[in-house]
Amino acid sequence: MPIRFLFSIIFVKKSHMVLIQEIENKVCTLRFNRPEVFNSFNQEMAFALQNALKAAAENEEVRAIVLTGVGKAFCAGQDLAEATDPNGPALQSIVKEHYNPIIELIRTIEKPIVAAVNGVAAGAGANIALACDITIAKESASFIQAFSKIGLIPDSGGTFFLPRIIGSQKALALMMTGDKVTASEAESMNMIYKAVADDQFEDFVQHFTQKIAQMPTRGLGLTKKAVNASFTNTLTQQLAVEEELQTIAGSTDDFNEGVAAFLEKRQPVFTGK
Repeated sequence: MPIRFLFSIIFVKKSHMVLIQEIENKVCTLRFNRPEVFNSFNQEMAFALQNALKAAAENEEVRAIVLTGVGKAFCAGQDLAEATDPNGPALQSIVKEHYNPIIELIRTIEKPIVAAVNGVAAGAGANIALACDITIAKESASFIQAFSKIGLIPDSGGTFFLPRIIGSQKALALMMTGDKVTASEAESMNMIYKAVADDQFEDFVQHFTQKIAQMPTRGLGLTKKAVNASFTNTLTQQLAVEEELQTIAGSTDDFNEGVAAFLEKRQPVFTGK
């Protein structure tokens, strides 16, 4: 292992106690910290997450981002006490100002973002998890499109991502019924990358995120950009995108290092540049 990876950079920021931020070994972990309400979102936590994602995007020390929850839940979606408070933000503002910017950030930040679903992910919490690049869940975790239970439609990108991931028939059935999907079921229908036994979950997430944090971050970000473009492009348009982004990737330090390591028959040491 290269010497630079033996040095652990640890940073913990708790100025926003609704969101705990940790940076260790190039991985920024953002933990939803409202366990008393199953980490449901209020305005403070939504804005804290937006700010933390922006900071992680700009921090050159961060080469992968993890979203997870404190306690038994990943995120139960919107805090309905806030949503129904006459003095609180209106529903339109919650969607427009809280969730939409979060989804835009998750999809446009050119670094891998992993959802480590440690418990129930419901409503906006489920759709934030599914908007991430890679979703890993405890076997005991579950996903619920809970909107129909209170007469709402799925937001936070749910109507965009879920049909593309599992097809419109299954997506609509889950959205209309609000049925619970276990982590194992979610993996079997390709909703998530992997369901992991509870007692192995933390180690698996740590190993996985450390692996991608040591990969060529610029190339991974360009790969994400290409996949985003594929959602709306024709084949001809997508081939043009690949040509453009491959040219950029071929000009990076990590490309040069990767080729040199291959020719020298050694492990590459990527810097993310």
